[in-house]
Parts: sequence; C-alpha cells; structure tokens
Amino acid sequence: WDETHFGKMGSYYINRTFFFDVHPPLGKMLIGLAGYLSGYDGTFPFQKPGDRYEQHNYVGMRGFCAFLGSCLVPFAYLTVLELSKSLPAALLTAFILVFDTGCITLSQYILLDPILMFFLMGAVLSMVKCNTCADRPFSTSWWFWLSLTGVNLAGAMGVKFVGLFVVLLVGLNTVYDLWDLLGNLSLSLVMFGRHLLARVLCLILLPLALYTAMFAVHFAVLNKSGPGDGFFSSAFQSQLIGNNLHNVSVPEYLAYGSVVTMKNLRMAGGYLHSHWHLYPEGVGARQQQVTAYLHKDLNNLWIIKKHDSNTADLSDPSSPVEFVRHGDIIRLEHKETSRNLHSHQHEAPLTRKHFQVTGYGINGTGDANDFWRIEVVGRKTGKLIKVLRSQIRLTHVATGCILGSSGKTLPKWGWEQVEVTCTPYLKETPNSLWNVEDHINPKLPNISLDVLKPSFVEILLESHMVMIRGNSGLKPKDNEVTSKPWHWPINYQGLRFSGVNETDYRVYLLGNPVIWWLNLVSIGLYLLIAISTTVALKRGVQLTSQLKELSQVLLRGGGQITLGWLLHYLPFFMMGRVLYFHHYFPAMLFSSMLTGITWDTLLKFCTGFLSSSTTARKAYGGGILVLVLIIMYSFYLFHPLSYGMIGPMASDPSSPMAGLRWMDSWEF
Repeated sequence: WDETHFGKMGSYYINRTFFFDVHPPLGKMLIGLAGYLSGYDGTFPFQKPGDRYEQHNYVGMRGFCAFLGSCLVPFAYLTVLELSKSLPAALLTAFILVFDTGCITLSQYILLDPILMFFLMGAVLSMVKCNTCADRPFSTSWWFWLSLTGVNLAGAMGVKFVGLFVVLLVGLNTVYDLWDLLGNLSLSLVMFGRHLLARVLCLILLPLALYTAMFAVHFAVLNKSGPGDGFFSSAFQSQLIGNNLHNVSVPEYLAYGSVVTMKNLRMAGGYLHSHWHLYPEGVGARQQQVTAYLHKDLNNLWIIKKHDSNTADLSDPSSPVEFVRHGDIIRLEHKETSRNLHSHQHEAPLTRKHFQVTGYGINGTGDANDFWRIEVVGRKTGKLIKVLRSQIRLTHVATGCILGSSGKTLPKWGWEQVEVTCTPYLKETPNSLWNVEDHINPKLPNISLDVLKPSFVEILLESHMVMIRGNSGLKPKDNEVTSKPWHWPINYQGLRFSGVNETDYRVYLLGNPVIWWLNLVSIGLYLLIAISTTVALKRGVQLTSQLKELSQVLLRGGGQITLGWLLHYLPFFMMGRVLYFHHYFPAMLFSSMLTGITWDTLLKFCTGFLSSSTTARKAYGGGILVLVLIIMYSFYLFHPLSYGMIGPMASDPSSPMAGLRWMDSWEF
C-alpha cells in the first residue's frame, strides 16, 4: 500500500532525484537515510503492493520504522506513570499498545505514521516531564525537557502537517502554565519575563530553526531533475541538474518580436499551447483549439506583437529593440499556425460561465478580440517584464476576462490536454497567472538563469504553497475506499494493506476490536467520572486525602490526555481532503493512555469501599489483571491481521478467521 509511495521517496533521496509530496520532508529523509546506512542502493521500483523485494535490502528501512513504532510503548508508559504516579495504570497502557494489531501493522512497514507518532509521543512525554520539573525552573533537567519538547515538535511538524495538533496541545499547556505563573504574586515580573523568554526560545524559535533546516537539507540533497519538477515554478526548476532550464542563457526582459513559452502557475500547470485541430461542432465557435499542455513542444511557442501593427519589421536586425511593459496591449501570435490568441463570449468547453479561448485569424491578421493587456502582479505601469520571475496576468481587452487554465482535462477531441478559458471572475488565483519560461530574441543579450534563481526563503515559501495546494487537491477518486471520522473510534472499517484474493498473502489494518471498544467505553466513563468529580468538588463535598489525590490525577492528568485526543480527532471532521482509517492512530494513542488512567482510578475508587485494605489491594490487582488477560487473549485471536493471512476469506465458513468477522464492514 503506502510503501509504494514512501519507499520510492526514500529511493529518490538516495539517488538525489527531486520529487514532490504533500507532506514536509523529514519522514522521507529519515527513511532514505535508514536505507542508505543499511546498504539499500535505491534501485527497487516500488510499483505495487505485493511486489517481491528479491535481492534488494529493504530491512533497514522497515526496521527503522518498526523501531520508532515500538518506542511508542515506553513513551506512553512513562507519560502515564508521570501523570498518574501509578505503575498499574502505566502497565495497562503499555499492554494496550503492545497488543494492538493496528499499531503493529502500522509500525512494521515503510510508512510515515510510526515516525510521526514517535515525535508526537516524544513531545507529549517531554512536556509532561517538564511540567514535573516546574518546582525547580531553570535547572538542567528543566531546560533539557523544555528543549526536547521543542525538538520533538519540529520532528512532528517535519513529518506531516497533522503535527500541528501536538504543537497546539503543547501551546495550550504553555499558556496555562504562564497564566498560572502570572497569578503567582511571589514571582517578580522580571522572573516571569525569563519564563516567557525561555518558552519562546525552546518552543517557538528552536522548532522553527530545526524545521527550516530540514528543508535546507531536503533541497541540498535533491539537486537532480525528477518527477517533482513540474509542480514548481520555472525559476525553481532552473536550479535542478538535468532540467532543460539548468545552465540555460536567455534574454532577461521581454521585447516585441520575442518568441516565448508561457507556463501556468497552478500546481502542475501546463504551457499555453495551440495546434491545427479545431473545436468540434457544438463546442463554442469552430475555431482553432487553445489548451494547456504539460510537456515541452514546438506548439507551445508564441510571438509577442504590438496590437496595432504587424511586427514583421521587428525581425529586421537593424530595427530598434522595444521592450514590453506592464500595462501594454499586445497580440500573441502562435508561431506554428500564425493564428492569434483570441477570446469571445462563447462559453468555454467544460467550465460554465467562462469564455472560450481560441486561435483566430490568418497570418497574424485577426480582429479586436485578439488584444490582451499584459500586467505583472505587484508592479506599476511602465515596468519591464522579467523572464521566469514576473507573474503575468493577461486581461482580454474586449470582454475584461482573464486568461487562465481551469485544470480540467478535455475529452479525446482535445487530445486530453488541459482546458484554457477566459474567466470573467477577477479573483487572483495561480490558475490565472503565468510566467515566461523560454525566451528567444536574437537582438537581446542573453543572461544565465543562475542570476534569476530564487532565494532559499522564496523556495521555502513556494514549497509550502505547493504542499498546501496539493493537500487540498486530495479529493476521493471514483470507487476509492475512504472512511469518515465517525467510523474510526468504533473500528468500523479497516484498510487493506496488501492482497485481495484467497491466493494472496493478506495484511489488513484493523485495530484490536477489544482494545478499541474498551478505549471507546473508557472515554465515556472518563467524562462521566470527571463531571461527577467536578460537581462534587464544586458542591464542597469533603473527600479523603486518597480521593483528593485521585481526583487531581483524573482532572489534571486525564484532562491533558483528553484534550490531546480531542485535538487529534475533531479537526478531521472539518477537513475536505480524502481521509483514511490510519489518520486516527495519533488520537488512538491518547485514548489508550486515557484508558489506563480511567480504569486505574475507577478500580481504586471502587475497591476503596472495601473494609480490609488487603482485600482492596487484591481486588484492585485482580481487576487490572483481568483487563490485561482479556487484551492478551484478544490479540491471540486477531494477530493474523498484522502478521498476514492466506487461504479462504473470513466470509467463507471454512476460514480460520470466519468467527472473528464481528462486523460486516470488516473485509479480511
């Protein structure tokens, strides 16, 4: 399944080939590094799930992910131990994570999830440890845990953008701490300022510096042209070895008579393109097609001409050079077919309420619908137009619409190229912006494109814009199995990792049902107990010292964990992108820790009513033991989901898994 993506991306790092992904680079870089250090040579194609690795050394990459995945157990154990000061609560949490089939399946392959969860749990543990050192601020251990929290936040953000949720959790915890300190009248404002500065340094500046450094390494390593080039601007591509813009020299400023190609700025935007074929009957005016084409081609070449004269005289070497300026009205003549770029009030082929764009005229002679005003974003009238760097908007003079690419693929009659339209909606989007890439004009001196290369800050901003657009573009495809957030806590539907048929070796991502339903019940129980305790304390009910301690653990420790669960779960209800079952696993870690704390507190509370302390201790220990044994037995039943099944499907009565298909939506 996702090994076909992330394993391949690890290979790209080893081969230094540039690629694009919707997530920040740290996870893939670490996978690539693990492969490189373990002797993997980056040559396996990673085409489809089920392909054999043969002689390729993949163990280092899988081993690395499995190691980070197994660190989740001690991290959760130590976090719960710190919050509850109860060994049984911490052990119960550890058993839940050790024996969850979902956590095992997700951790044993080359995926980003175990790396993300490692940093996420590292951040939570460091935050909790730092809170424990609150009584000795600015001590070595306090600085260590505060700095480590910052490092882990950078790690979580550097693997996937959902790392933002743990940043939010730590941020809310920090605001609460500072608010508490502000109310401490024994603390001078100077000392409060030191506390504030320490947190700004360790939890904002340090993570930002590390996060930026990841991208610096990412761009330094991936210096060769690859499958990701087309997602980025022409200026960025000119830096990549092997790209056709690398080490190229072109004239810097646009002039009349220049032959150019124009690239759309939308993600994976094509070049403005035309060809001899006409729009078919019934699709606007029957004139020459204008499209956006993703590949280099002679049909992408256009000549810039003045709107009111033929530019034949401009090709005369003795005629003076006249530069194109912001605000000029121009004509674009297609070099191969000598037709002008043209628009009119016929409807575009696919996008309703947009106007059709065509090629019109004979040998450059057309009509007033061929005139376009050329403008550069953020420039004043009269400024020159720079190759690669200027972002150009072409406004149709007659109708006031703007030339753009809709991103929609035309049918067979349009050679499945991308639709170009003239949009009457004047909202500025990358779809309606262009830049000049190729530029030929023998009368102008050439400069190296190195002079125009973007700065690191510009590259960083561009890569984030591309990632954000890529994420928002991840919509469900037809017949694709996706899931809804309400499915996740109830373990409604798993995810096929590998294999579909009886003859395949099948691995199925599904949480251990007993554990997941126990977690679900525990969230309800926790809310019930927490509300009852809060009401009792508000009403002034006198509690014994032991119950006071339990209520403190429940409300403060359990509250932090519940907040973590909510922050890692609720935002998915508002996301428009395609969602999968594995997106719930960070939240599942929090619900597992909450289960440990809740049942420990509940058993202590219930056994507290027993007359003999020995009996109470035995009943409490027995309760924890029963939970652990149930968890272990459920793992024994469901472990083939993680370690692979072969033979009849569970829907077949002769299958060893037949009795375990407790829900019809499980497809193992």
